[in-house]
This record gives sequence, C-alpha cells and structure tokens, in this order.
Amino acid sequence: MKICIFAGARPNFIKVAPVIRVIEKAEEQGHDVSFSLVYAGKEDDPTLEGSLFADLQIPSPHVYLGVDCENLNELTGLVMSKFEHYLQAHPTDAVIVVDDLASTMAAAIVTKKQGLLLAHIAAGTRSFDITMPKEINRLVIDGLSDILFTAGMSNNSIANKEGADLSKVYMVGNILIDNIRYNQSRLQRPAILDELHLADGSYLVFTINRKALLADISNLKEMVAAILRDSGDIEIIAPLREPARTIVSSFVDQWEQSGADNSLHMHFISPLSYLEFGYLTANAKGIITDSGNVAEEATFYGVPCITLNSYTEHIETVKKGSNVLVGEDAVKLSEALQRLKAGQWKTCSIPDRWDGRSAERVVQILYERLKHPSLING
Repeated sequence: MKICIFAGARPNFIKVAPVIRVIEKAEEQGHDVSFSLVYAGKEDDPTLEGSLFADLQIPSPHVYLGVDCENLNELTGLVMSKFEHYLQAHPTDAVIVVDDLASTMAAAIVTKKQGLLLAHIAAGTRSFDITMPKEINRLVIDGLSDILFTAGMSNNSIANKEGADLSKVYMVGNILIDNIRYNQSRLQRPAILDELHLADGSYLVFTINRKALLADISNLKEMVAAILRDSGDIEIIAPLREPARTIVSSFVDQWEQSGADNSLHMHFISPLSYLEFGYLTANAKGIITDSGNVAEEATFYGVPCITLNSYTEHIETVKKGSNVLVGEDAVKLSEALQRLKAGQWKTCSIPDRWDGRSAERVVQILYERLKHPSLING
C-alpha cells in the first residue's frame, strides 16, 4: 500500500505528522505499507523553521514541488501541473490531503484525474460563506474525495446533508489532538518567559494572521486598543509573523504616544518552534487568536480562548471547549477580556474522540478500503 501524503502549508504538517508516525510504526512491524510526503512549497520556505520536522518527529518532505506565488489561481495551476508529473512518475495507491488550501484542492483534482483513491482529513468543515475562497476549496475537495475523515458529529452532519454517501464518512476525531498528546511531555519552555520572569498561568498570548482581519486597518486598530486597555497589567506575548507584526506594533506605538502605558505589557517576539509555542499556549492565562488550530489546542488544555472570528470549523471548541467567538467586534472582545481577567470564564471539557488515536483510525480505514477496492465506489 503506497500512500502519498500531501501538505500545502506549514499547519498541514502538524496534522499529517500523526499519520506518518503510525505508518512508520506499521512498516517497522512488517506491514506492507509505505508513504511519500510531498510539499507544495519550496525547500527554503521561511515558515518551515529548522526544528519543525524534528519537533514533530517526522522526516522532512521527500519531494518539494517548489510552488511559491500569491495569486491563488496561478498557484492552483502550478500545483496541478507539478503534482500530476509526480503521480505519473511514482506508483501510488492513495493520496491523503488535509484542510482547505488552494494547493490542497489542486492536489485533490489531480488525484481523481489520475484515478486514485482520495482521502480528506478534516472533512466536512464549512463557514457557509461562498465568498470565501477556502469555502470553495472545501466543497470541491469533499465532493471529489472517496473517504471523508471528520473530526466530530457536526462535520459528519454537514457531509451527510450535502449528499455524501454514508460509506464515505468516518468520524475519526480531531487529528490535531494526536500531536498534542504525543508531544505533551516534550514541550519546551520559551526563553521569553524567563526573561520577563513570568510564571505559568500569568500571561496572555496574542496571535493574528488572517488577511481579511489585517486588511481592515481601522477596525483592527480598535481591537488592538481593546486588548491593551482591558488586559490591565497582564503581560501579553505576541509571536507574530510579518506583516501582522508591523501592523500591530504600529498601533501599539500610537497607543503609547497617546499617553497610555499598557503598551509596555505587549511583547513582540519572533515565531517560536512548535514545541515552544505549544508550551506557551498550554500554560497561558488566556489566548487571543484568529487561528482555529490554536483554539483547538486551547480547548484541550482548558485555557480560555478568545477567537477573532465569527465562525469556527470545529464548533465543539465553543459548545464544549474553552473557545469564545467574538468576531471582529472590539466591544465583544473587550467584554470577553474582562470576563477572562476576572476569572469568570465558562466551564469547559474535552470533546468526544479527542483521545489521540485519530491517526490509527485513519490508517486502519485506508488499509481496509484498499484491500477491498470495490468499497471505494460504494
């Protein structure tokens, strides 16, 4: 069984790492299964820090397609062309894709044109906003996939309502949690916490990356002001990438020049390694983010999380977990921060099937489907 695992961007590696570890273990035990890890981007991609693959305990990609461009349509075409050449040159039984990037959609299209089995991890996620490019990607990827691996019942319901055959849908749980459980004892305390003499549970973490949020300058300025004002004297650690760091730091400078002194409590640092960032979020007093992945990690650790978005791909982080959605509303953000600071956060728990065994289910199901190819078409 030859499996191609496709990654379109850094977050994808975090979600496929558990699958890779399961396959490697199966290989060591003598099972007839192997994998190839293909990355859409370049080998010198600055988002892939040198320690990433060692932290995840997986090999670096076997193949880099070398695609690097801003225009999504151009990117889609380039990935399709290069991935097609890859599949034609490398015998493959199944392709695993994850999440909802343009490169992921491109890989999905090529996989089906080559007549191969396509499996989608994190299937059934929807914003129900067709103006979002990622929503189109999700619809295409799920529509083409032979196997839909979902994280929870809400994702199952979406897939079923859209007409997916029940035999295609498998609720394997949240694969991101496999990594968290696997690496829990390996997390590394970032140096910044010691430099600032911060104890665990005494600081906030702030991350932001979403282009739409960064583009609305006036509203973002209000939201940053709310964070500075309502965090009080709590230190804020902000490991931001560009251009977010430049934009947010300019607001902080303006806040400081206005005579307020809370800006001194926001500390901008370079992006951390996977294990350091995991420690930072796991031991925070609270988190402010626009990342669904960070909200999922916060839910697992029971850390209060304020998400700067009006929807989440994993509603269980809100219904059961520690996540609260405030959209792009500075007033709601302020109210949530005040509750967090006062210790009045909601009671939360870990959602179903966040047991760290999702990857085992994925590989077992793939193995069974490939042994019985008649099941692939129902």
